[in-house]
Amino acid sequence: MHVIARSTGLYSAFALAVLVGHGLFVLWVVFGAILARSRPPLRWLHIASLTWGLLTEFLPWPCPLTLVEDWLESRAGTTPDGSGFLLHFMDKLIYPDLAPTILMMLMAMVATLNFSFYAWQMSHPRPSQGRTARRAGDAG
Repeated sequence: MHVIARSTGLYSAFALAVLVGHGLFVLWVVFGAILARSRPPLRWLHIASLTWGLLTEFLPWPCPLTLVEDWLESRAGTTPDGSGFLLHFMDKLIYPDLAPTILMMLMAMVATLNFSFYAWQMSHPRPSQGRTARRAGDAG
C-alpha cells in the first residue's frame, strides 16, 4: 500500500513540476522579447517559442506539456476537485476558464506585440559597441 501512495505522490509532484514549467514557458512566450532584446540567440529561441505557441493555439495540435500533465495527473489519480491547492491554483493560471476565441485573440495580440517589438528593434539597431570601447581606451 505504501508503494502505491508513494508513486501517486511522485506522479503528483511530477505533474506539478511540469505545470510550473508550463507556466514558465507561457511567461517566456509573453515576455521573452524583453529578456531577449540584446541577446540574439535568445531572440531566435523566443521567436521559435512564440511561433510554437501560435501554432498550438490556432491549429488542432495538442501541446506536449499539456499531454504530459494530463498523463501524470491521471497516474496520480487527481481530479479537478480533489487536487491540492497549488496544483489547482496553477491549473487555473495556465488554463483560464475563457472561451477559445478569447484565448486565440489574446495569443494573437501577444504575438503581434512581440513581433512588432522585434521589427522595431531590427529597424532601429543599437550603436555598435566599438565607439564605447574606443572612448574607454582614450581615457587612459
